Amino acid sequence: MGSVTLKLEIGPNPPLRLDKALARDVPEAAALSRTRLARLIAKGQVMVNDACVTDAKARVAEGDAVQITVPVAEESHIASEKIALDIVYEDDDLVVVDKPAGMVVHPAPGTPSGTLVNALLHHFGGNLSGVGGAKRPGIVHRIDKETSGLLVVAKSDRAHHGLAAQFEAHDVERQYLAVCHSVPDANDPRLHGLRGVSFEPGNIMKIETHLARHRTDRQKQAVYLSGGRHAVTRVRIVERFGTPAVAALVECWLETGRTHQIRVHMAYAGHGLIGDPTYGGRRKLSAKALPEAALTTARSFERQALHAAHLGFKHPVSGEMMQFDAPLPQDMAALVAALTA
Repeated sequence: MGSVTLKLEIGPNPPLRLDKALARDVPEAAALSRTRLARLIAKGQVMVNDACVTDAKARVAEGDAVQITVPVAEESHIASEKIALDIVYEDDDLVVVDKPAGMVVHPAPGTPSGTLVNALLHHFGGNLSGVGGAKRPGIVHRIDKETSGLLVVAKSDRAHHGLAAQFEAHDVERQYLAVCHSVPDANDPRLHGLRGVSFEPGNIMKIETHLARHRTDRQKQAVYLSGGRHAVTRVRIVERFGTPAVAALVECWLETGRTHQIRVHMAYAGHGLIGDPTYGGRRKLSAKALPEAALTTARSFERQALHAAHLGFKHPVSGEMMQFDAPLPQDMAALVAALTA
């Protein structure tokens, strides 16, 4: 079995334990859980400042250089499934797909089949990078089950590591379209009083906080002003809906890519996404501002109105700059049309 090497530097204010520090600082694209990191430490596959460390509780400090040797995953036992894929681009090293809403990216205990990985294994005959582990072959990043849009998947290990490095360095362009409650406008005095929220030229709202698991609901993420993972989202108004405006089509782009980031940040700013059952709250659109048909369409929208519309990155092998765009899926296009009418 071969292996790959992951190098990183411990960031500011790290947890004192090595396993906790690595769980925080290892790029999400590496798909290394704290449990797996602890196993790698115990097996002598982690070096700190060129010294092998086998104790997960070992102390670390900011700036420590870490090298992790990760065995290449054995052949996946995930079943391949003949599921249609909307393939936007493909070459020997990677594939870009437009994922439909409702599809989980990789298998988990609650969703062992019907996932994007099941479909990819069928389409490519198992020819996917093994860096992500047996459960996540080829997966470099994720989008939520009920979020539609663009994903890049690694077919080769060299592509996986090259893409993972770009995601870690925040060099990947990721822009989303979303429909939110009310309008995130610089003229709203409430937003100027909200910590972590500011405005940049062009009426662009910047949300900069930390994100971590919710203290009481472990299935959710929550905003914190310290601790957790640093997260930055920018939001630009594309179109306003209603008289007066009670909803908006917005473009969101990520400087970082944390779990549920856009959904959590928009809810924190008071602009939860229409249809979001987890973070959208119980907000209702004003019956005085929109026609009945628009209200009916919005109220019956069955998922968070969020679509990964643009993806840009440097090809990890050729170095060519790649740019991809995906139009709104039918359900979101219908929502926007109803709100516009």
